[in-house]
Amino acid sequence: MSLIHLFFIFFYIGLFAIGGGLVAATFMQQTLVEQYQLISAEKFYSMLAISESTPGPIGINLATYIGMELYGPVGAIVTTLGEILPSLVVIMIIARCFSRFQDKPLVKAAFSGLRPATSGMVLIALVQVFTIALLNTNAFQAAGGFSLAGLKDFFCWPAVALFEACLVILFRTKLHPVVIIALGAVFGVLFL
Repeated sequence: MSLIHLFFIFFYIGLFAIGGGLVAATFMQQTLVEQYQLISAEKFYSMLAISESTPGPIGINLATYIGMELYGPVGAIVTTLGEILPSLVVIMIIARCFSRFQDKPLVKAAFSGLRPATSGMVLIALVQVFTIALLNTNAFQAAGGFSLAGLKDFFCWPAVALFEACLVILFRTKLHPVVIIALGAVFGVLFL
């Protein structure tokens, strides 16, 4: 795939990923993993986890990381520009016109429709990350589907234990989420 094609893929993602980085991540997963098979699903979700752990917008971090992985520094610049350029253009147009149209019923209805659609896209990203992180998809495919007898094989139990421990720590202590993310990264490197 050429850099120009990659730029337009990320331009498309940046243009239609209304709702933030997890929506963009869903588009990236569908386009780069499923459609073009440029990277594996496991590698993509590892990249997503790292992008969520680093400071800055998730979608832009992920775009930069993917570009760097595929084409080095030039690829990182191309994918980042492709990801952010549509937002810059759209925001400049909206900022110029929004005050005149914000009270129109059609504009209000459009925003009312965008909220649940965006929530659905974020939910899809959540389910996909959950599946890759906590489930043993190879065991599920080998068994030909779900069965209660093989339930113990369908989960990556160290990852499930880490997930539960992080939830307990997050909700029972005042430990900052960044510390929990860092501890999760260390645990993953050492034990998973």
